[in-house]
Amino acid sequence: MRASSTELAQPVLQQPVLHTHDARGVHTLTLNRASTFNALSEDLLAALQAALDAVALDPSARAVVVAAQGKAFCAGHNLKEMRAHPELAYYQKLFAQCTRMMLSIQQLPVPVIARVQGLATAAGCQLVAQCDLAVAASGASFGVNGIDVGLFCATPSVPLVRNMPAKQAMEMLLTGEFITADEARARGLVNRVVPLDALDAEVEKLLQALLSKPREAVAIGKALFYRQRETGVEAAYQLAGQAMACNMIHPVAQEGVQAFIDKRKPQWPKPAP
Repeated sequence: MRASSTELAQPVLQQPVLHTHDARGVHTLTLNRASTFNALSEDLLAALQAALDAVALDPSARAVVVAAQGKAFCAGHNLKEMRAHPELAYYQKLFAQCTRMMLSIQQLPVPVIARVQGLATAAGCQLVAQCDLAVAASGASFGVNGIDVGLFCATPSVPLVRNMPAKQAMEMLLTGEFITADEARARGLVNRVVPLDALDAEVEKLLQALLSKPREAVAIGKALFYRQRETGVEAAYQLAGQAMACNMIHPVAQEGVQAFIDKRKPQWPKPAP
């Protein structure tokens, strides 16, 4: 049966997220909607969630890189899609969907790096802030400018204020003004800033540092880092002490300490399948 001209004229949507991984266990999740500046539409959020869920189930995973196609890293939520559904229940569902995805990044047992090649605004800036680490091109810019359209960036404020000093975060949220990549590094939003043509090499340099460490110790440390940050100092020390005790009896720490004593490089035991 031949397709009609109307059917042939319908555009074929690109896959929202490209998910690849290499032999080292590095998963790369690439936002693939350059035409909409990688806005977090419902389907892109769902695709990103599915990719993160797949990583969580992969015992060989060692790290995740969140990247993007096109000039923008991520322009936040898809405002046209949101405007088409002016109902409270829809917005509550959408923001719950986004929150689940953001928390999945934090809950992964492996480090997540944002590879920021361009603009990151509103929920796109939130995505950068939610990742464990971030490497940015020198031409990238960052903003939480929902206030410009009468919408305070409430959900982006959650990881933003956990990355940078409160008054600097509040200034961005209230004015909607953008900051440069160098300013983002100075404020604690990103770790490293390099020219665009050196971005992949810098991400690889960071990956090599992470991959040289035992997965189990990284997983213990990441989980503890976020748990203790949300508690008072006394409870944080209790959590940290328990985490270190459990870490110390793990074979990777036993080997690492013995290697230090023996003045040799550690031979990390392979993770259990």
